Amino acid sequence: MSVVLIVYNDAQRLPRAVRSVLDQTLGNLELIIADDCSTDGTEQVARELESTDPRVRYLRLERNSGGCSAPRNRGIEAARAPHVMFLDSDDELPRHSCKSLLLVAEETGADFVTGAVTRYYEESGTVGSWYPNLFTEQRLVQGIGEQPEYFFDHLSTNKLYRTAFIRDHALTFPEGIHYEDQLFSAQAFTLAESFAVVPWPVYTWRLAPASASISSSRHKIQNVCDRIHVARLIDSYLDEHGHAELRDAKDYKFLRHDFRLYLGDLPFRDARWLAEFAEAVTPYLSRIAPGTYARLSREERVCIHLLRTGRLSELAVAARQLGHPRVAPRYATEDGEHTYWGAGVPAGAEARDELDISEWCLRDQEFGSARIRHELVSLQPRGTVLRMEIRTYDPAGLIGEGVTASLDLTAYGKPLTVPFTMAPEGEGQYVATVDVDLRKIPVGRAGVSTRRHPVVSVEKDGVHRFDLLLAPHDLPEHRTGVSYGRLGAHRVTVRPEQRGAGRLEVVWERSGVLRTLEPLGPRVRKAKKKVNGVKKVLVGNEGKATVYDLVSKLPRKRQLAVFEAHEGRGYADNPRYIYEELRRRDLPIDVVWSHSGDTSSFPDDVTLVRRGSWAYGRALARARYWVDSHNLPYLYGKPKGTKYLQTWHGQTLKAMGFDMPSHRTAPADTQERFRAAVGRWDALVCPSAEFERTFVPAFEVRADLIHSGYPRNDALVRWDEPAQQTRAQATRAALEIPDGKKVLLYAPTYRDAARGTGRSIRVDLAELAESVGDDWVVVVRAHPYDRFEVAPELVRFLRDGSPFADINDVMLASDAVLTDYSSLMFDYANTGRPILLYTDDYEDYRRGERRPYYDLAEIAPGPMLTTTGELAAAMADIDGVADRHAERYEHFRQLFCLYETGHASKLVVDAFFEGGTHG
Repeated sequence: MSVVLIVYNDAQRLPRAVRSVLDQTLGNLELIIADDCSTDGTEQVARELESTDPRVRYLRLERNSGGCSAPRNRGIEAARAPHVMFLDSDDELPRHSCKSLLLVAEETGADFVTGAVTRYYEESGTVGSWYPNLFTEQRLVQGIGEQPEYFFDHLSTNKLYRTAFIRDHALTFPEGIHYEDQLFSAQAFTLAESFAVVPWPVYTWRLAPASASISSSRHKIQNVCDRIHVARLIDSYLDEHGHAELRDAKDYKFLRHDFRLYLGDLPFRDARWLAEFAEAVTPYLSRIAPGTYARLSREERVCIHLLRTGRLSELAVAARQLGHPRVAPRYATEDGEHTYWGAGVPAGAEARDELDISEWCLRDQEFGSARIRHELVSLQPRGTVLRMEIRTYDPAGLIGEGVTASLDLTAYGKPLTVPFTMAPEGEGQYVATVDVDLRKIPVGRAGVSTRRHPVVSVEKDGVHRFDLLLAPHDLPEHRTGVSYGRLGAHRVTVRPEQRGAGRLEVVWERSGVLRTLEPLGPRVRKAKKKVNGVKKVLVGNEGKATVYDLVSKLPRKRQLAVFEAHEGRGYADNPRYIYEELRRRDLPIDVVWSHSGDTSSFPDDVTLVRRGSWAYGRALARARYWVDSHNLPYLYGKPKGTKYLQTWHGQTLKAMGFDMPSHRTAPADTQERFRAAVGRWDALVCPSAEFERTFVPAFEVRADLIHSGYPRNDALVRWDEPAQQTRAQATRAALEIPDGKKVLLYAPTYRDAARGTGRSIRVDLAELAESVGDDWVVVVRAHPYDRFEVAPELVRFLRDGSPFADINDVMLASDAVLTDYSSLMFDYANTGRPILLYTDDYEDYRRGERRPYYDLAEIAPGPMLTTTGELAAAMADIDGVADRHAERYEHFRQLFCLYETGHASKLVVDAFFEGGTHG
């Protein structure tokens, strides 16, 4: 294949992009560097790269074109291979991109192959995905008409094209315009007889901080005009080439992607900009069919209507709700059975249709998930004290009497909590004055450099909620110096956030002596350690490993244990119940818990350490015991004298360890690291004979097995005891479950190719609400590798179960469970309550990477359902379902729950710890 790499004045980053191509596992390729007449050192760098590898060719345009199209077109002309793809000089190709795309292209004969894109944010070092819902599985699409949602995939760089396809159709990038990718991709999609889709990342899109790229210049009206211009060009192309039927799909993409980007920015624009924006976009919006607008969210429809009718100041207010379903409008007007956005009933049928927010069920929402709005009205600095005037909008009238409120702000560790009184002022509004003393906010022993956002905490009838504090976009920035005693000074900046909902933002920066202790970069941490009289500067994991190895040679602290659950995500799982058994016996063991950032689920009296920190490494190096539910980081070898208890976090329905093809075929060094990590285990909690038959050989476990059942399941086996009943009632109260309603816990597992997409939530929850909403509430507990948000119109029927660190809370509070292939079914069977399985994709799942050890149809303890209608019928007859599956349920329990006696925590402590019966 030919890779066309375009560059302009990017000498510094060009070698990185070139290396990502030359290091591909496909060696038979050519790299064409197409230079748009750079004026810096790019030409010299490119020619040096050309001289070092015969696969590199350098082409230089005679004059700068000012865009991406001309150099790409020049590259297409020069390409000699039967396939071609494009790369920008500030981005990279993952190592297997070329070979994997070429194999699929040759196998399918498709006109082009498109793949997933990784967005790498250089400032934070985090990654995201470009429209991951489009890349959940490998497929061959017979033309864009078959799946028009691929109009959203308008990048040209994540695709491998047949060169003949491009040349036969005279397909070129339009020169002299911006957003040329969009027109080129729209043309490619409509011309292609077929295109293939692959779910793995094929392109790394690097996003630099404060990027000056065209796509990040949305604050310029010309940028708006450029997008409108290319949208019109696509419309003309579709009409002229007989594809008018695709206009609706293309318009929907325009509204949900291109136009939506600007809507999110509107709260941070001034009145003049808003007027110019409306003038630029309104004529184009009038060409879009009403049916296309009907596919948008209600928040988006409200914003577009306000824009098209010139209500621009109200538009800026409404736009703050986008993506924030708990932010209320300032005002809502009820008229019979309808509720409308804003003050007063809208005039005219179209306005009433577009501003009708009845689906939000404002008055019927539970307090914890209701729509409330807190706005900062004014900020008056008085030395280190910030006096804030806050106005709260409660259009549904849910606050009422008996509420307590506070402003919470944290910089390090526990937040500063400042109580305040919400005084009624007019219908559905409250005002408050809050004084925040910055000196009282903890900043840790070494100070902090961080950015935080105050939240408003409101409690009513035992239900606690935390809300955003919105700030005016033109709030003057305030800077002050704050002294923290011996810690020295910090510079603190208070300002409005210029993105998202526009929260109030507080930024701490070390100053003075503390400034010299700042990290040298986002991946570099300094620490001074005296080892044999020599000072060392330790950097990154390599430095941590060095210190860890040195400290681990010191004697063990016989009474120290490090506990970790869910990779530090909370106080939960088997380690929690083992810890509580230690506490119950008052054994002389000092426990340190690791956390990954959120400490809210831990008891106040436990000792915490941040996972991956220097203190974490020191604790592991000196501890006598390690107790963990997943696998501690590979970085830390187990010191001599340390005992490691691996509890694991579930039984095995689906393939694990070396039973997964990706593990069996991984490079030898990867396999050895995995074996070494498992080899650290001294003991493994074994919940069943089936677990021993499947998990133990799959992980090549050599540790002693403790045949105890799972400690976390003690609470489920003994669910009818008073302590567990109290826990269940507290969970139902926290979830605001109405009296008399049954609770279904919906807890599906993730899909390997669709992590973070929400695709594991396969039930049509809106349809289910219509069928069983009068009798049931569904608590959705998405897997940590996936995501879920409660739709505003379903708040009466749905609850989000993710805030509970320990899933036992919601299992105890439920009347039945719905899952698919999650190991949760093995735990839940200990309650004896009904288990429903939603398995509409079972045939695909059983052929995938995580193929099950069992035929689910043979062992299922409940019905395997494939439609929402079947699920609704099962819920309506839940007692009958339980009776009909009682024999299968008991067989399932005999197979997987035989070790569960309700005393697993006691057995594990007896077997593992000194001071236990056998330890």
